[in-house]
Amino acid sequence: MNWLEQVLGSEWKITPAGGATGDAYFATNDEQELFLKRNSSPFLAVLSAEGIVPKLIWTKRMENGDVITAQHRIGRELKPKDMNGQNVAELLRKIHRSKELLDMLKRLGKQPLTPNSIVEDIKEAVAFEGINLSIINEALELLTKQLPNVQCDEQVVCHCDVNHNNWLLSDENQLYLIDWDGAMIADPAIDVGILLYWYIDEADWREWLLSYGLILDEHLKTRIYWYVLLQALTSFLWYYAKNNEKEKQNWIEHIHIIMRKIMTC
Repeated sequence: MNWLEQVLGSEWKITPAGGATGDAYFATNDEQELFLKRNSSPFLAVLSAEGIVPKLIWTKRMENGDVITAQHRIGRELKPKDMNGQNVAELLRKIHRSKELLDMLKRLGKQPLTPNSIVEDIKEAVAFEGINLSIINEALELLTKQLPNVQCDEQVVCHCDVNHNNWLLSDENQLYLIDWDGAMIADPAIDVGILLYWYIDEADWREWLLSYGLILDEHLKTRIYWYVLLQALTSFLWYYAKNNEKEKQNWIEHIHIIMRKIMTC
C-alpha cells in the first residue's frame, strides 16, 4: 500500500476494502473517511455525475501510470429487508433507462450479453472443470430449452451484482449502488430477477415491479427465473473451482428449488 501513502500521507489509517481485484481501500483520518480505488474504469465518472455512486472527490495519476480515485465513504449498507423499498426500484429503473451509462459502456467496448452466449460460456466452464453431475446437466438442458422464450430486445446497463451489501443509504437518505466492476449490457431481467428472487416475496413482485415501471407477465417471469437459475449455476461453478464443499451443496439445493419453480411456471 505504499502507493496510498504517497497519495494521502502517513496520517491516514488505510485498510483493505475487499473485492475481487484487491485494489480497493478505506482510508480514515479523524472523522474523514474515503473509499479509494486503483485503476477504476472511466465508467465511475459517469456513475458519479449521474448520482448513482457517491460523488467522486478527486482523481490522481501516479508516475507509474496508475490512476487513483477517491470517494467519500458514506452511509450504511442496506439490510435484506430494505430491498423492498420503492427507492431501490426507482434507482434501478434510473440505471436501466440511462442513455448516458449505456453510451459510456459501449464506448468502453462492452458487447451486449445474450442468453445464447451465456449458456455457451457456462457449458464451456462445466466441461473445463470436468463436471458430470445429473443436476447440473439437467439445469443446462433446461436453460437451453428455454432459450427461445427468454429473448429480449431491450439491452440496458446491468449492474449484475445487486446484493444488498452493494446498496448504500446516506444520512440524507440518498441511495447509491456501488461496485460496478461486473457491469454488462444485457437484459434488465438479470438485475430485476436476482433482486426479486432473493429479497422479495413473490406475492409482492407485481407491486415492486410497478414502482420499477414494468408489468409482471409470463415472458418477464420466465426471464426472471431463467437468469436466477443461471446465477445459481455460476455460483456453484465459483465454489466448485474453490473446492468449497459446503457452498457447492448449498447451491445444488438452490438449483433444485429454482428448477422446480421453472417447471411449475
